[in-house]
Amino acid sequence: MEFIDLKAQYRAQQDEIDSRIRAVLDHGRFIMGPEVAELEEKLATYTGARHCVTVASGTEALLIALMAAGVRPGDEVITTPFSFVATAEVIVLVGAKPVFVDIEPDTCNIDVSLIEAKITPRTRAIIPVSLYGQMSDMDEINEIAARHNLVVIEDAAQSFGATYRGKRSGNASTIGCTSFFPSKPLGCYGDGGAIFTSDDALAKAMREIRVHGQEKRYYHTRVGVGGRMDTLQCAIVLGKLPRLEWEVERRIALGTMYQDLLASVDGLVPMVVRSDRTSVHGQFTVRADAGLRDTFLQRLSEAKIPYAIHYPTPIDQQPAYREFASPEGCAASTAAAGAVFSLPMSPDLSEADLDKVIRALKGN
Repeated sequence: MEFIDLKAQYRAQQDEIDSRIRAVLDHGRFIMGPEVAELEEKLATYTGARHCVTVASGTEALLIALMAAGVRPGDEVITTPFSFVATAEVIVLVGAKPVFVDIEPDTCNIDVSLIEAKITPRTRAIIPVSLYGQMSDMDEINEIAARHNLVVIEDAAQSFGATYRGKRSGNASTIGCTSFFPSKPLGCYGDGGAIFTSDDALAKAMREIRVHGQEKRYYHTRVGVGGRMDTLQCAIVLGKLPRLEWEVERRIALGTMYQDLLASVDGLVPMVVRSDRTSVHGQFTVRADAGLRDTFLQRLSEAKIPYAIHYPTPIDQQPAYREFASPEGCAASTAAAGAVFSLPMSPDLSEADLDKVIRALKGN
């Protein structure tokens, strides 16, 4: 059993993916080839956003979004400490200060009730993370942002395909950023990412920033980066798109099956999925009761079932980011880091695979 079965996924789509790759090799436009614009159009249509800007990675998407939004040295950006480090990394890279807000214990998403108390005159943006494939309380976050004239940038690296009150992830705030890292719900075969917005001015800025701030060839109107997504990677994502709806539905169904089966495992609970949204389970993550995680991980190891811990150390406790930790700390994030672990999840996982996982967790 694979933690994420990319080989089975490729076999199911091999003809379309291979055909797309061959087309790029034939026309030879490896940078900004026609597949880039085609993918951007299709992804914008899928999310409902007016613009999609493909970029080199999910991290680059967040960085370019902050740059386009005008976040500068001395500004503050509110986010969660319970995420992959890239969420805070990009804030520091633009010279701003990450301000950490703790999480909800049952979803591990940012606790919206704690955000407003962290806003200061220097606050410029909020980055909620759609962790494990489920979006945060986006309406409430957008309302807070509107009251304080802030930009909301959804870190949707794990949630492409998820919905929240009828809106798709990536199109539930001013800016949405996603990743096409191979293990994501929609992945390429290397690094890739995309930014979504319906703001024309932001989209123009993002397109210029991703090509070194270039408005036209060798004419640079702003500071930028080398942030383009390769044509080949765009072609691979295009090859995967026809199966995306089935994969999203399958992920949701597998998540429901997992949740039902886990009810019989003492000392273990899955992340709660709120009734007004869906989760695509970019990671299927569970939480062990105090002191029991090592027991469950040992059982999985003995059964040769792969697992992962997302995330073992919150960002505010990482050596490079401790200077940004709040004096009161983030107790829920610290507790989650010591209790959560992720089980195998991919659309080609079988019901028999799920049964094997549950038996292992029970020690059978």
